[in-house]
Amino acid sequence: CRASVRDVSSRASARSRMLKLLVPLSVVLLAQQCCAAQADVLDFGDAPRVMRSPWEGLRVGMKTDDAAAKPGEQFQFQADVNKLMDIIINSLYSKKEIFLRELISNGSDALDKVRFMSLTDPSVLGEGDTAKLEMKLIADKEAKTLTLIDRGCGMSKEDLINQLGTVAQSGTSSFIEAFSEGADVNLIGQFGVGFYSVYLVADTVAVHSKSNDDDKQWVWESSADSTFSVTEDVGEQLGRGTKIVLTLKEDALEFLEEERLKGLIRRYSEFINFPIYLYTTKEEEEEVPIEEGDDEGEEVEEEEDESEDEEDEEIEDAEDEEEDDAPKTKKVKKTVSDWELINDAKALWTRNPADITEEEYKSFYQSLTKDFGEPLTHTHFSAEGEVEFKSILYIPKEAGHDVYNDYYKKQNNLKLYVRRVMITDEFDELLPKYLGFIKG
Repeated sequence: CRASVRDVSSRASARSRMLKLLVPLSVVLLAQQCCAAQADVLDFGDAPRVMRSPWEGLRVGMKTDDAAAKPGEQFQFQADVNKLMDIIINSLYSKKEIFLRELISNGSDALDKVRFMSLTDPSVLGEGDTAKLEMKLIADKEAKTLTLIDRGCGMSKEDLINQLGTVAQSGTSSFIEAFSEGADVNLIGQFGVGFYSVYLVADTVAVHSKSNDDDKQWVWESSADSTFSVTEDVGEQLGRGTKIVLTLKEDALEFLEEERLKGLIRRYSEFINFPIYLYTTKEEEEEVPIEEGDDEGEEVEEEEDESEDEEDEEIEDAEDEEEDDAPKTKKVKKTVSDWELINDAKALWTRNPADITEEEYKSFYQSLTKDFGEPLTHTHFSAEGEVEFKSILYIPKEAGHDVYNDYYKKQNNLKLYVRRVMITDEFDELLPKYLGFIKG
């Protein structure tokens, strides 16, 4: 039975191989017959015979980009912008929190541009607060808005239309092309899609911007649908720079919490060149003088205490007699709001190792690992080849308490930074698991 099955299968495979050979052969024979038939019908007399191609007279259509060469009515591809934006954003970004990294990176690029232009024309910086190259972040829980302000180069009306109105149009890339000859421009965003990550967390976005190239300030508004508007901004004047206001979705209100914002800035943008300030509120105790009404309340309390313990009363009376001349005060809590600097660390790996002290290496280790101890040793090196990178690696002085329990878990001790922005800390194959204690 097995032999018969093998015979049948072998005969079937042989037939299939024969068909594969016969089909192209039959096409060749058919072409030759066509040529022979044409030669028999045509009578050329004594003229020399010339073999005519079987493809003669065959019309071949070729694709062209010339609109005049295309017959018929022309159409453009139509797209549902909502779905297209959703596909682009969700395919590029797996975490909602990435939006803050992208906005800060864009702000850093804008600040780098205006600083670069100020090298040849210092007047572009302006005066007063406008000249400060910094970023500020404001979270408003009542309005459910998150605002990011930078003192960068800003955008004109045409820039807002061309840069924000066109997906994958990168103003940074154009800037690099314009100044690339002999210029060391180290900018982050060069793909033109980072801005649209804001729609992971925001229903509507308003971009207020003022450029030195435009006398007016403009505001760009959109809700990630097929339209956007650009109107003259008659509100608070920026002087120069950009203010982005996000109206957050209900499931993204966590990004209004101060601690959440601090953690994201320190995680992704801690080594950005420019200071990032967060508008924070906190409660502080303050001593204030006691008013007359408060004195009466305290006297009633003292009388109650006197009835309970006469000895304590005598001690308190003696102390009160000594402090009669001093004004009476009490501690009250009050809410204080102020700007807090979040990123005070420097990108040590970008510097020459010969210029870095041991104290700076120690401080950087503590900032990077959140470990208050000292490292056992470190190495600072550069690699060049197909991939170029600079690296600082540390060996901790003491092993972690869970170094053996988490042996088979993913390690997040190494972080990859591109242009001072943290890209990822997930490396499964960069180091073997038994070197998972290395940090850097």
